[in-house]
Amino acid sequence: MMKIVIVLALVGAIVALASAGAFMLRRRPPEQQQAGAEPDRHMARALAVRVGISVALFVVVLLGWALGWVKPGGLPVGG
Repeated sequence: MMKIVIVLALVGAIVALASAGAFMLRRRPPEQQQAGAEPDRHMARALAVRVGISVALFVVVLLGWALGWVKPGGLPVGG
């Protein structure tokens, strides 16, 4: 269950980052070139969502580790 939550959060962060990139690259008409135009707010909101998802994921992983839901595996060493 915890793996699914982690994967969904990572996918959500990537989607938010991609949407912010799309808003950044979207061509704007000349009358919307002023500061505070709508696409700029959409881009800032998408980046804020990405940061929120990343912070929430970090907190969930720490909480899962503290409660024993997630166990550190580390790298396999020699065999």
